[in-house]
Amino acid sequence: GLFSAPKGGADTLLPNIDEHLAKGEEGDIVTRSIVCCKDGKALEMPPPPQPTPPKPKKAPAAKKEVAPPDPFKESMTKALTITGASAGVLGMGMGCAGSPAMLANLGTFTLAGAAGYQVVWGVAHALHTPLMSVTNAISGTTAIGGLMLLGTDNIGVNLLAGSAVVVSAVNIVGGFVVSQRMLDLFKKPDVPEHSHLLLAPGAMLVAAPFMDSSLVPATGVISSLLCIGSIGALANMKTAFGGAYMGMSGVAGGLAATLAAMPPAALPAAGALMAVGGAGGAVVGKQVSPMALPQTVAAFHSLVGLAAMITSIASHMLHPNAGSMHLGASILGDYIGGVTLTGSLVAFAKLNGNMASTPMNLPGKNLINAGMLAAQLGLGASFLSTGGMAELVATAALSSAMGVHLVGSVGGGDMPCCITILNSYSGWALVAEGFLLDSPTLTAVGSLIGFSGAILTKIMCDAMNRDIMNVIFGGISVPAKKPGAIEEAPKVHIEASVDSAAATLAAAKSVVIVPGYGMAVARAQQTVADLANALRAGGVQCRFGIHPVAGRMPGQMNVLLAEAGVPHEWVLE
Repeated sequence: GLFSAPKGGADTLLPNIDEHLAKGEEGDIVTRSIVCCKDGKALEMPPPPQPTPPKPKKAPAAKKEVAPPDPFKESMTKALTITGASAGVLGMGMGCAGSPAMLANLGTFTLAGAAGYQVVWGVAHALHTPLMSVTNAISGTTAIGGLMLLGTDNIGVNLLAGSAVVVSAVNIVGGFVVSQRMLDLFKKPDVPEHSHLLLAPGAMLVAAPFMDSSLVPATGVISSLLCIGSIGALANMKTAFGGAYMGMSGVAGGLAATLAAMPPAALPAAGALMAVGGAGGAVVGKQVSPMALPQTVAAFHSLVGLAAMITSIASHMLHPNAGSMHLGASILGDYIGGVTLTGSLVAFAKLNGNMASTPMNLPGKNLINAGMLAAQLGLGASFLSTGGMAELVATAALSSAMGVHLVGSVGGGDMPCCITILNSYSGWALVAEGFLLDSPTLTAVGSLIGFSGAILTKIMCDAMNRDIMNVIFGGISVPAKKPGAIEEAPKVHIEASVDSAAATLAAAKSVVIVPGYGMAVARAQQTVADLANALRAGGVQCRFGIHPVAGRMPGQMNVLLAEAGVPHEWVLE
């Protein structure tokens, strides 16, 4: 009954066992391994199976030998670069022929550009974020262009110029408030600091042009020098605290020199416009959190682009029959301002989470960029020959579309580079405005920001192993994603528990913490600072290693750690 089925199965099982044993080494190894005797005789057990042999390791690929630098090639590259730059300046000189003011501006442009090129190389990586914020605030001198166009009989010009003054004032005050807040985070409570005394030259510059109108040009020169010194002061922590105050003094002097040369009837309107914009900038600057600094700087950049664009249009409305250099400056200011305006807004939206951080990657994106550039060149040629307002308006629309596509085609991880290149664009917009309005101050400040922003972009692209041309031209070397493309498989990772991490830290003698954007998103800087303090209290040497472009803006990690009270001496770069 109950055991009949198992007993019945033995008739099949036992013959199978006998068959496997009779085959010897060819029999089933499992059967031969579990049967140890038969017919009263011990059976020899088979040896255990050998493990699967590992796959042979591939021989490491031979490293490519890096050829030593070719002295001739290096010298030729330098010679061609200098020759090209000289040819460009000579071409600008031909356009300035017959205008002493334009020729003086050309000299100012080249000398200020050389100064900006030199000073930015020495800026510490930890201070890149304050540097960006200070240069952004200084670029608010687009207000000078708006002020120079106020007080005319043309209502359209006054509306555009007034709008430029308001948005520029937002940028100036908001930018300096944010800059000073960031620099204050690096201050030590036990170290006296009196950099605010550097506002004294600013007070003198504000008073001088109103006391004697002949001091207006000299005031502009000193203001430009202070702006250059402001960037130079941000090279290290010892002098950085005065950098923002020097910038404030320079911008204040430039604005005062402009106001002193304006018609007295226009001063009340100018003061009111600047007060409204400045109040708005102060509110924004005081409310922004350190976490939101990258997108705030991007948003401020957009204001500079808007001011440059509408000032260029307003100036041409006021001087429709100007010479070729004026026309060229008008179309360039309009174009660069439009790209800066919308490109900065896209960068803000990506950093703020309003847009996906993935690249836009439209099919045929390089052809789209080439087509828009060709159309812009056509508009520029037509404008230089006819001086028509329609070309300026079309340029504003086309350049705005280009800004959206160029920055939108760059991924969120490359936004730090985009912010610096947009900062450089704002400087070139100021240069165009300076030539447009015969303003040496605008030309000097714009050249300073343009060149320094370009060099900072190069530094960042090298640090991130990015192609600078890919960033400038909207991901030109990144192919558009094909429909139905297979996503890459997830990478293998190793997880660690909290307990194992704590044990590892406790047993260590030296710890280097490498923070990144994850710390910023989690707002964990205070927790990380507490961990560092606990390790140091336990005799562990704890330091921080920060990549130059960690986070979404160069120096953002330094600012966040400073907010949490981490001394900058603990931070390695």
